[in-house]
Amino acid sequence: MPVGLSEITTLVPVKGIRWGVASAGIKAADRNDLALMEIELGSSLAAVYTRNAFCAAPVVLARQHGAAAATRFLLINSGNANAGTGEVGLKASFDSCAAVAELTDCQPEAVLPFSTGVIGELLPVDRIRVSLPEAYANLDEQGWEAAARAIMTTDLVAKGVSKQLHINGETVTITGIAKGSGMIKPDMATMLAFLATDAKIDQGLLQQMFEDAVNHSFNSITVDGDTSTNDACVLVATGQVDAALESESDPGFAEFSAALIEVCQILAQAIVRDGEGATKFITIDVKGGRDVAECRQVAYTVAHSPLVKTAFFASDPNWGRILAAVGRAGLEELAVEKITIHIGDVCIVRGGGRDAAYTETAGQTVMDQEEITITIDLGRGDAEAQIWTTDLSYDYVKINAEYRT
Repeated sequence: MPVGLSEITTLVPVKGIRWGVASAGIKAADRNDLALMEIELGSSLAAVYTRNAFCAAPVVLARQHGAAAATRFLLINSGNANAGTGEVGLKASFDSCAAVAELTDCQPEAVLPFSTGVIGELLPVDRIRVSLPEAYANLDEQGWEAAARAIMTTDLVAKGVSKQLHINGETVTITGIAKGSGMIKPDMATMLAFLATDAKIDQGLLQQMFEDAVNHSFNSITVDGDTSTNDACVLVATGQVDAALESESDPGFAEFSAALIEVCQILAQAIVRDGEGATKFITIDVKGGRDVAECRQVAYTVAHSPLVKTAFFASDPNWGRILAAVGRAGLEELAVEKITIHIGDVCIVRGGGRDAAYTETAGQTVMDQEEITITIDLGRGDAEAQIWTTDLSYDYVKINAEYRT
């Protein structure tokens, strides 16, 4: 069961956004696996995509279409990644966009495609084409939760959140959904996320704000260290309420940015909490670094250590594994005698070795908890960074060993 994660309660509709879903029989015959988002004319769109060199056909096409035309629709399928499929895969993605265009009387370039699922399989465009009319007919402002469920793959829980704030006397809504539980590591994190707001925000400013929010959220999580071929997240600003942001100096900019980061962090942490086979939710705080980059380098070295992750799964206070991971993170001129390491409020390392006051009983008390914070102070500067990760369990191996069976 996901760690500290419950089912979606209420998602607030965003004016100018409608969702429709259908079953195309791509993932399974008895569940919705196709989602269509309709975007109001005049909206702005920001997006961040995977940096994997083998990026999937829909990622290639979404980038191209996003730069070529005003986006009117997002088309998402689960059960098939359409990755590692070459020119045939690109044609399949384009044909899917063309099917939406034919149905809705827009240009194919006004459709951005997204796919998630098994890599290397050809996308069944005919099934998508047959199911699209149902998704289109189902378009509804209240369709966020249905869409969150349609894009799931190995997720156990649908992920979504809404937040409202006031700008210039107007109530502004930010709502987002996400999927992901394995193959999770930054750039991006296999994850998809779709967010929208009814505020009016220029595309350039929207992209800037979204990239910052992504760096503080989706690019600060890891389950297994594997960057997917299909990762993407999108933020749409429909401008349907009388609240506009044009520059960083505008009243409401800081508040909106903070709210956007909060929404992204909730979704990103939900992905980690639903990590494949996860039994622990682990926060890694690295402080006292010379810069943020080296703090993140240490954090990810600890988070990706199989020995550290399996110790947490066993609730074993084997603190030497954490110490060893910090030491091999590759920082130059690292003075180990200045480093302190805590699990929870228990100091495990100080002055180059085990803290004199540490006891196995105190360490065990922390390790028995479902949510644990590792705090590492490098003692060499003022920079800090935070990431979120999981343990590594038997079930993670089982889920991924049987993924295609």
